[in-house]
Amino acid sequence: MKFPDNFLWGGATAANQCEGAYLTDGKGLSLVDILPAKAEKRNEALFNPEQALKTKYQYYPSHQSIDFYHHFREDIKLFAEMGFKVYRMSISWPRIFPNGDDESPNEQGLKFYDQVFAECRKYKIEPLVTINHFDAPLALFKKYNGWANRKLVDLYLKYCEVLFKRYKGQVKYWLTFNEINMILHIPFLGGGLDVRNSENPEQLKYQAAHHQLVASARATKLAHEIDSENQVGCMLAAGQTYPYTCNPKDVWAALTADREGYFFIDVQSRGYYPSYSRKIFKEKNIELQWAATDQQDLLENTVDFISFSYYSSRLTSADPSVMEKTAGNIFASLKNPYLKTSSWGWQTDGLGLRTTMNQIYDRYQKPLFVVENGLGEKDEVTPEKEIHDQYRIDYLAENLRELGNAIEDGVDCLGYTSWGCIDLVSAGSGEMSKRYGYIYVDRDDQGKGSLRRLKKDSFKWYQKVIATNGQFLLEEGV
Repeated sequence: MKFPDNFLWGGATAANQCEGAYLTDGKGLSLVDILPAKAEKRNEALFNPEQALKTKYQYYPSHQSIDFYHHFREDIKLFAEMGFKVYRMSISWPRIFPNGDDESPNEQGLKFYDQVFAECRKYKIEPLVTINHFDAPLALFKKYNGWANRKLVDLYLKYCEVLFKRYKGQVKYWLTFNEINMILHIPFLGGGLDVRNSENPEQLKYQAAHHQLVASARATKLAHEIDSENQVGCMLAAGQTYPYTCNPKDVWAALTADREGYFFIDVQSRGYYPSYSRKIFKEKNIELQWAATDQQDLLENTVDFISFSYYSSRLTSADPSVMEKTAGNIFASLKNPYLKTSSWGWQTDGLGLRTTMNQIYDRYQKPLFVVENGLGEKDEVTPEKEIHDQYRIDYLAENLRELGNAIEDGVDCLGYTSWGCIDLVSAGSGEMSKRYGYIYVDRDDQGKGSLRRLKKDSFKWYQKVIATNGQFLLEEGV
């Protein structure tokens, strides 16, 4: 197992889950700023955003989060101490355009990211920037029902143009949308949509998805025009789906489940809608509205690389009597008896990462980038202010060994950024107690705590992994 000499090791965060400072320096409200902390209430709000707008909750975790906005220098210094070559982050759209359709951008927001990128350059860390990571301006939801309205294509491109010009020479790697397939599963976060009153919710979601796909293609073109050095990627919530049995019906169910996510990347990587989409649209009574240039825009402006999140594989069956399920990254899955389960019910499957990478690379033959992978668990701080998170080390080591095996299989992989390299707010549940980081942040689920940063055992472990370009993973006991 050998990682390429130029392999980009690092970690990942998202603005809406770490920055805080939710109204500081002219920032507008984002979609997550109306979401409460408790998992049940948060889930209700995600699927009934109009009700969430009317409700005054006791605590909103995004409003301060871990306050990366005021701690970014300290945090990036810690990333550099681990040896990061790349830092995946996102830019908050409402920090640049508070209402989404403002005439001009918010200069204070732009200056903040100037400082963040300067700090990255100081330590020779390459930024990998997600342009829209589940935090479109809330005003666009209120005014247009988000991406259901084609006007968002032009508003997004205006936002992109500002970013590409302002940060030319500072940012090389860009992702257009985070986990673009999530618009089908969490339409409010994924697309600023409320689908409850729609006569055909599937029509609404796929039309909004079409608008995002067109916007992604046009943004890719714009990025290349403004700076030929720019590399633009798409981003998929991935995870191979296994059939429950060797029953051909289960095999077909697994293939169909995977196609639902690959649909988006088929368009972004190949430039056209896959043949199987015709049947999907017919079955769901979907008729997409196309603009005259959409087909050409999609075909001529495919992405340079494919990024994805991977936490676990999935399991499905055509037999409705198979009932035992477990949790996952939004997707519920049948419980796989061969896999271990985390405290949040997510099953861990390192070999599934290797399988997923081979499947994606075989399908598209474009460089891959693993931009999210990690284990959310409860961490305990000892009286000596230490955090012994061997469970996280074990999970990451298993996944990274299989990533290395995928590279040995012939998969072209640019890099790896583990999710939540510093503890942050969970997108799905609003919790701080579901921790992923190498760096502990003293903040609890009620928003209490000093915000003090502490290094976990995994901090030094990942530091060694990076320093040896992954060869440390071959040693016994790691």
